[in-house]
Amino acid sequence: MGLGKDESETAERSDRSLSEDENRMNPDAEAKEKKGGGSGSSEDESNGLSVERIFEGQEVPSWRGQLTFRAFAVSFVLSVMFAFIVMKLNLTAGIIPSLNVSAGLLGFFFVKTWTKVLDKSGLLRVPFTRQENTVIQTCVVASSGIAFSGGFGTYLFAMSKRVADQSKDPQRAQVFKDPSLSWMIGFLFVVSFLGLFAVVPLRKIMIIDFKLTYPSGTATAHLINSFHTPEGAKLAKKQVKALGKFFSFSFLWGFFQWFYTAGDGCGFTEFPSLGLKALQYRFYFDFSATYVGVGMICPYIINVSVLLGGILSWGLMWPLIETREGHWYPADEGPTSMRGIQGYKVFISIAIILGDGLYNFFKVLGRTLSGLYRQLQDREMSHVLPIANGSSPKNPQVSYDDRRRTQLFLKDQIPTWFAIAGYVTIAAISTASLPHMFPQLKWFYILVIYLFAPTLGFCNAYGCGLTDWSLASTYGTLAIFMIGAWAGASHGGILAGLAACGVMMNIVSTASDLTQDFKTGYLTLASPRSMFVSQVIGTAMGCVISPCVFWLFYKAFKDLGLPGSAYPVPYGIVFRSMAELGVEGVSSLPKHCLTLCYGFFSAAMIINGFRDLVGKKWVRFIPLPMAMAIPFYIGPYFAIDMCVGSLILFIWEKINKTKADAFGPAVASGLICGDGIWTLPSSILALAGVNPPICMKFLSRATNKRVNGFLGS
Repeated sequence: MGLGKDESETAERSDRSLSEDENRMNPDAEAKEKKGGGSGSSEDESNGLSVERIFEGQEVPSWRGQLTFRAFAVSFVLSVMFAFIVMKLNLTAGIIPSLNVSAGLLGFFFVKTWTKVLDKSGLLRVPFTRQENTVIQTCVVASSGIAFSGGFGTYLFAMSKRVADQSKDPQRAQVFKDPSLSWMIGFLFVVSFLGLFAVVPLRKIMIIDFKLTYPSGTATAHLINSFHTPEGAKLAKKQVKALGKFFSFSFLWGFFQWFYTAGDGCGFTEFPSLGLKALQYRFYFDFSATYVGVGMICPYIINVSVLLGGILSWGLMWPLIETREGHWYPADEGPTSMRGIQGYKVFISIAIILGDGLYNFFKVLGRTLSGLYRQLQDREMSHVLPIANGSSPKNPQVSYDDRRRTQLFLKDQIPTWFAIAGYVTIAAISTASLPHMFPQLKWFYILVIYLFAPTLGFCNAYGCGLTDWSLASTYGTLAIFMIGAWAGASHGGILAGLAACGVMMNIVSTASDLTQDFKTGYLTLASPRSMFVSQVIGTAMGCVISPCVFWLFYKAFKDLGLPGSAYPVPYGIVFRSMAELGVEGVSSLPKHCLTLCYGFFSAAMIINGFRDLVGKKWVRFIPLPMAMAIPFYIGPYFAIDMCVGSLILFIWEKINKTKADAFGPAVASGLICGDGIWTLPSSILALAGVNPPICMKFLSRATNKRVNGFLGS
């Protein structure tokens, strides 16, 4: 459902790989990982691996001292930058890798530069600490996360007339709600904060009592801790230099390409690198620095899975189904009609996504319940909290790091009454205001969602702590079907289901994000209060910045959301189709489409089952169904870019693995950031009516001959 950072299963898998890279960049983290702790709680102090011993001489600022003006000034600048990056990824292919490394690196670089200038001038009063670095990272990730969970490429845009018109059904086309800056900002403000208050009372249980790992939050903490050691600061400086170099290259490459795009089908993105016939079926390298960078960050199996999905769909299935035109579906249906071949593309993709999502939902839910049962049972039997892996009630081992971190984590408590009052207040405001924005979404639908939201938020946060998978997209999909079916087609079930999806996704995703941040703060001695305030401020920034960035795209690119455009917003039509399916059933699908959907739904579950049954040695050779589903609708062109990124990283690792591990994420982030930021000036140029001067097209020999003959006449 779009691969969003911490919002989608596939993205979480790539985040775990990135976490491994971060651990390799930090010798302390790697040593702890080998010992099996993973969460920083099993340091061997006798071997000098205690992190907090290194920082023992540094005073930890108060929670208010961690919230500095410079931290939020830097966070705002980075939030705008990352909003453009995430929005571009969201509106093109929907694959959004973790940008935590970029946020940490750039936050460290900007504030370190700031403090160095002040120090030389004698004006520096407050030194830059790892706690302040954690505040920046938390704020930036919370803000840029709204660019995905806000639904600009999924449920929110699925409500628009541009997507509704693609169904070619007069009745369905009348059910829409076009984007507007005012209601989008208002909607995000009333739904994005609830998840923060839902899990605050459970922070001690998650972090201290159950000692959940939260691999991404742990890796981020190790990264920040390493930055603030002398060796880590030197490495970070080199990483920022590499990021800046490839940022400049990527930005200038995007600028250069713009000159050749003065019309439809023009530019380097249409270069037939694999031949004109392959170009027709979207097999080509489109020279996108963004997706080359994404390919360098994502694990090899994800990139290969996306390519396999593209070969299976656009290389085999769609050419075969096209031969059944007039038999399986009407020949006079347009290319965007759900009753034509487009129906197969969209609904088979949905079937794979649902199969993968439901399998992982039940797997993570099972692990959550069994893990929760075991930990509660251990507490009842021993009355001793499980401190770390391998600890036992008979021989509890509490390290210096754990004592120090627990002491400071419990020092600045967030009152439970404050969390409950905040939840009830925001829920009441939301229940009263959302029906005015979406008359189809009745107040009692919202009330039911909010009654179950704390439980679902806890399940997602706990499961994320165990497995590093956030299932927010799956919860959102369930809301589409449940609320849509409850409302019914005659009472606006399509819009009600999509709006309910937004409410649910924002609650459960922010719940898991906040607990990840609490884990990061626990390991860097950042106060829970400063983490909570930073998350709130970052979320508020995102609620304004992300809609404004989307509005710029929406106004600048008139073909936004249309198939074949530069920004096709593929998951807009996918979410819209799911909502229509939930309220109207499967009767309108083309012939044999439902049978194929059943087959691919089952195949997704079976493949996931095999992945869990085979050993680690073989699992890396079994593709990921979620990743395979992405190109079914939009084509495999971006998969080729990602595989090029994988190939670059693979060769780099063969030549110098240490350098590749240390600088690969920085280089990839530079490629992604530069190309992403170029969308800002390109959008401004489009709004100003400044068009590129050249159209570069590629024609076959026969077509070129006809064109020359026509021009010669």
